[in-house]
Amino acid sequence: MSTRNRKEASPTDIPALELPTDEPFGALEPIAFFHGAMPTGVTVSHRGRIFVNFPKWGDDVQFTVAEIRDGEAIAYPNQSINNTNEEDQASTLVSVQSVVVDPADRLWILDTGSPLFKPTEYGGPKLVCVDLNTNKVTKKILFPQVVALPTTYLNDVRFDLRRGNEGMAFITDSSQKGPNGIIVVDLATGESWRRLNNHPSTKAEELQTFLPIVEGRSFLEHQQNGSVKQGASMGADGIAISADGSSLYYCPLGSRKIYSVSTDALANRNIDVREVIATVNDEGDRGGASDGLESDSEGNIYSTNYEHNAIFRRRHSDKLWETVVHDQRLLWPDTLCLATDGYLYVTANQLHRQARFNKEGKDLRRKPYTLFRIRLDIQPVLLR
Repeated sequence: MSTRNRKEASPTDIPALELPTDEPFGALEPIAFFHGAMPTGVTVSHRGRIFVNFPKWGDDVQFTVAEIRDGEAIAYPNQSINNTNEEDQASTLVSVQSVVVDPADRLWILDTGSPLFKPTEYGGPKLVCVDLNTNKVTKKILFPQVVALPTTYLNDVRFDLRRGNEGMAFITDSSQKGPNGIIVVDLATGESWRRLNNHPSTKAEELQTFLPIVEGRSFLEHQQNGSVKQGASMGADGIAISADGSSLYYCPLGSRKIYSVSTDALANRNIDVREVIATVNDEGDRGGASDGLESDSEGNIYSTNYEHNAIFRRRHSDKLWETVVHDQRLLWPDTLCLATDGYLYVTANQLHRQARFNKEGKDLRRKPYTLFRIRLDIQPVLLR
């Protein structure tokens, strides 16, 4: 049979087919939307109150800390403290990166004092405690400039209230331009000190050894001179404390590695730095790069995964990573919070779509940003 007159089929002649696509895994539930500034941190009180924060990275930030009430973000603890006093940065909030409810059900606000990642000044970087019964600030810990360096970017914090008279806090310094490390705080005295200062485990990897991929594209930061650098160039970022409080887990933003260190060593100011470093463990590859870490009372470790729109969990039983949730809506999962209600909360803020990470210099973020949660029916670590 001749095929001379047979018409070649064009793509428009092919019937529409339901082609296979990336399948979601796990039940991701959106519970709040943000149509203004992008959020980073989230935390939930033991009574179910939800708090978020908005760092000053270039968006119009009306308040840097908020409580979610009836689906709306309301300045917390009030608008006044959210109005930055440049002449007295210690008296107000400057640019908050993280909010965390501690085991005693108090809200702690971690203020970077570094809007647009500018050099810090004394009084800007601080840890602020709010009594959730009265909604009043009850403690304010300012960091001396030998601890919160001009280059420091305070990122996230975890607590062990059994240590010392009132407990201790452990904070990651994820600085892009200076030494990274862990900052330890005595909550009773307000004293603080640096550990693992500029240690390799706290630093982002170089572009030549680590190229993060987000939404199928290389995650690069484009410079005004036309050069590029690794987009996830910040150091120690995510942080989690083990169920028994013996180990602190941390990870650089620009790495797929996760590390641990002895909390006893971090907390002991009398031992030599080499003794602290001797307790650092390389815990291996976490299946992709992440922003936030979390832990639960059964010894599992959770990690956001911005390369795969996912949250992974390392099982305590065999140290293997498994997927908790994978969903294309989870665009740059940032901070994790496991709450006493049995849900794991996570912010998705499209960080990678900011203008500086796109060659054309365009802001590709599409509002709203979202707060999600996932039902796990497991309890957080509460060291008290």
